[in-house]
Amino acid sequence: MPPVEFVSVILPTYNEVENIVPLLRAIDAAVSQPHELIVVDDNSPDGTARKVREVMVPGDLPCVRLEVRTHDRGLTKSLQRGIELAKGDTVVWMDCDFSMPPEKIPELLSQVERGCDIAVGSRFVSGGAQKGYDPGESPLAIFLSSMLNLTLRWSLSPRFHDYTSGFIAIRRDIFKVIRLRGDYGEYFMDLMFRAILLGYSFVEIPYVCVARRAGESKTAPNMRLLVWRGLKYLACIPRLWGVRIKHLLGFSITG
Repeated sequence: MPPVEFVSVILPTYNEVENIVPLLRAIDAAVSQPHELIVVDDNSPDGTARKVREVMVPGDLPCVRLEVRTHDRGLTKSLQRGIELAKGDTVVWMDCDFSMPPEKIPELLSQVERGCDIAVGSRFVSGGAQKGYDPGESPLAIFLSSMLNLTLRWSLSPRFHDYTSGFIAIRRDIFKVIRLRGDYGEYFMDLMFRAILLGYSFVEIPYVCVARRAGESKTAPNMRLLVWRGLKYLACIPRLWGVRIKHLLGFSITG
């Protein structure tokens, strides 16, 4: 397995004006390999893109690139666009609210350098933990998220634990075989399940998820949206069962 020579960190943002610059600085300090930080912003009305430009103009963070999307927006499409823009042999992405620790990125990258195709930050392996109290989310929402992951694990492959992680380091060449599918977080279910079926090696690295540092949750700002997204995750399970059947029958599940 070739070494990690250049890392592309993709940061999909929407209304993260208070978090984005401190996060960029934290990631830049954490990643020792040559790297680029690609902010893909969904035209945030709070001025997230403006904040990013402020550190780009004087060359404060020369590794930062910015893409502002005004049409065809959404988390999965932003990530896919970031992958298209990426120059690195290894791609990393994560949430932009500090719920995922930037200091864990080197550990993910070290696993890729040791030969793993995919390294995932996981809340549901030994040493990891789901967030505790979060003023931006109800305790019920956090509990339901944990139960959803348990359901996904036993419905898909028990070998993998955190099907809604969204914190990953992955060889870019994999995206020549697997394209992201889904509207919101279900893209991660699809990506990991196909990768497992296709025999890519993976490892889960524990991390402790914490409350976002500032701003409002995009996943569960209210119970209605949480239930709606949970139902979309569950509706994805039969489709992925179909993917497994296609694979067993010898049909292609790539692309």
